[in-house]
Amino acid sequence: MNKLEGPTHGPQAGGAPGHLVILLHGYGADGNDLIGLAPVLAPLMPDVVFHAPNAPYPCEGNPMGYQWFGISRLDPQVAAAGVRSAAPFVEQFLDDTMAAYGLDESRTVLVGFSQGTMMALHVGLRHDKPLAGIIGFSGMLAAPESLAKEIRSRPPVLLLHGDSDEMLPHTLTERAAEVLRQHGVQTRMHIAAGVGHGIDQTGLGHAARFLLEAFKLPMPQGTQ
Repeated sequence: MNKLEGPTHGPQAGGAPGHLVILLHGYGADGNDLIGLAPVLAPLMPDVVFHAPNAPYPCEGNPMGYQWFGISRLDPQVAAAGVRSAAPFVEQFLDDTMAAYGLDESRTVLVGFSQGTMMALHVGLRHDKPLAGIIGFSGMLAAPESLAKEIRSRPPVLLLHGDSDEMLPHTLTERAAEVLRQHGVQTRMHIAAGVGHGIDQTGLGHAARFLLEAFKLPMPQGTQ
């Protein structure tokens, strides 16, 4: 199994990082797509290092990008099989990167966008030890029917979605939040009015506050 690679950012303060954020991109993109969030977030959390690995497979629909798995019109069975096949790549990257910095799960958050959200939820909820948190933008929960038997930890989760998403309807995030709460996962949700398949400033603000709370870092003055 090939190891994942991708761009990194920080820590802004220099020196050894105290916390780790792993950013998992969406279908047809690459790590550069989400590492762009890091320069916005880094000033608020200067001891955080950000990693945005490229997914393991060339994208079938975009030869310039990558995919965690092939997609087929949101077929639930395809999504369930896909996250399972790609999960070992994310698990290995998570374990290797934490070890490289001498950090543990309590100092690590998984952040996903779209297909990356499916990966973050699948891996994070099945990890032996609870992460500090999981953030999912514009995604869904794959294989919800298997969660009861497979859930191994319950980190806090933040789910964000635009109500004008033309790729994945926001009802998928609402269903995911409902299932997670049914399984004892502390879950926050924000549905953004007028936002499509992307991340707006309001959503990024929610994510920043969630990260600061998850890492028990001080909230910047003037941030609510």
